[in-house]
Amino acid sequence: MANSTNDQKKTTRLYHPYQDLNVPIQKLYDLPTSPELLFSEEASKTHRSWGENIQYYAGCGYLSGAVIGGSKGTVEGLRAAEKGESLKLRLNRVLNSGGQTGRRFGNSVGVLGLIFAGLESGMIHFRGRDDLVNSAIAGLGTGALYRAASGPRSAAIAGAIGGISAAAAVAGKQVLKRYVPI
Repeated sequence: MANSTNDQKKTTRLYHPYQDLNVPIQKLYDLPTSPELLFSEEASKTHRSWGENIQYYAGCGYLSGAVIGGSKGTVEGLRAAEKGESLKLRLNRVLNSGGQTGRRFGNSVGVLGLIFAGLESGMIHFRGRDDLVNSAIAGLGTGALYRAASGPRSAAIAGAIGGISAAAAVAGKQVLKRYVPI
């Protein structure tokens, strides 16, 4: 029985679609591990530019706010449905509520990201280094500016919450980099 399996292995071969093309398939997927940069000046940069920073934070903020707000609005629309409504009317209520709340949350969190990115980029420029202090001060300023119209007490509380949140996020990122192999 063992002889027949050995004979069978010798008479068959594995299918190789690139066999006759003379393509070095081993090197085809051998990708570099270092970043590929278009200009050599980009290699010396240690952080994103202010424009990239603003685009990243505002975009992530808007997207996450829109998803969270849309989910919250959808649940509110489902709860607001009344007995006797047709399916078409219920669906319209859910979609309107989800879209309105998602848009509102997305805009609010996107503006927070925009303010944070501007303050953080300004701090990096003025201090000349990129560290935890920049993010904490940017979070403090973001909270204070966002709630400034509500009065000084509200702005101070929001600033403290923003500073602590930003510092915790950056510290958590550093802990993850150090202890979680990704």
